[in-house]
Amino acid sequence: MRLLEYTPCFDIESAIAIADEHFGFRASARPLPSERDQNFLLTNSSGEKFVLKIANALEERGFLEAQNSVLKHLATRVSFCQRLVHAPSGEELSTVQAANGTTHFVRLVRYLPGVPLAEIKPHSPALLHGLGRKLGQLAHALADFDHPAVHRDFHWDLVNGNRVINEFGRLIEEPNLRHLVFKCRIDQEISLRRSVIHGDANDYNVLVDPESIAVTGLIDFGDMVYSYTVGDLAIAIAYVVLDEHDPRAAAAEVINGYTSEFSLLDDEREALWKLVLLRLAMSVCLAAYQRRKQPDNEYLRISQRAIEENLPRIYAE
Repeated sequence: MRLLEYTPCFDIESAIAIADEHFGFRASARPLPSERDQNFLLTNSSGEKFVLKIANALEERGFLEAQNSVLKHLATRVSFCQRLVHAPSGEELSTVQAANGTTHFVRLVRYLPGVPLAEIKPHSPALLHGLGRKLGQLAHALADFDHPAVHRDFHWDLVNGNRVINEFGRLIEEPNLRHLVFKCRIDQEISLRRSVIHGDANDYNVLVDPESIAVTGLIDFGDMVYSYTVGDLAIAIAYVVLDEHDPRAAAAEVINGYTSEFSLLDDEREALWKLVLLRLAMSVCLAAYQRRKQPDNEYLRISQRAIEENLPRIYAE
């Protein structure tokens, strides 16, 4: 959780200079949202678009290498994840120094077009089914991927859900919401299949073609972790059901799409809705903590109002 204290703070001019110095091209730049890192959309003179990713000062090289490895692994298996761009030197990671003296790793990936799923309303059954299919394809593609750095203790890992609620739930100011969050804890130990997962398939990391209204991309492997295999499905469902009149029906569409590509085990089906609730409760807890650390960071408020308003209704399903 100390990561928030070491978030990079480069300006647009610095991003342009980094692109020129480390990747050999001039580009315009504009900032993109991020929780604990810093991202810039770069557009070169040919109109090609890239994302410059400046890592948190506390991010370990090994984990960034794991993210590079998974992008290379997926490049030969799926079409909807970003592609890594090497520097002219052949390096996949470069380093830059901020004005305050902190050192940050820098990477470049190709930009994926589309709008966040969060901006597409309503969610048609076909869109939800397509989301599930993409997640199932991802699970299949990741089944034979591993890296030592993703075997880590991570606060967003569903495996740590009860611990997160116990530690940060007390920071929730609204009493009824705080009580409900504690009720979302899983009351018995679960033992589920594990593998490497994306870890954050929320509706701002899922991209949609605004014309065809089909899922076209999944971005940001910064929360990648060795965890419950069903975790990506649970996390995606947690966010798409927030504004749904019938959350269970919406979830069923995503599940049906997922299982058309990758099978669920019986114990995963049984635990799935509990994990959906657990993810939403974790989000409320971690947002309460993060807002105390960075009260002016608007990115930290994304999804929170919808979660806080809809969690009671979803819990009752």
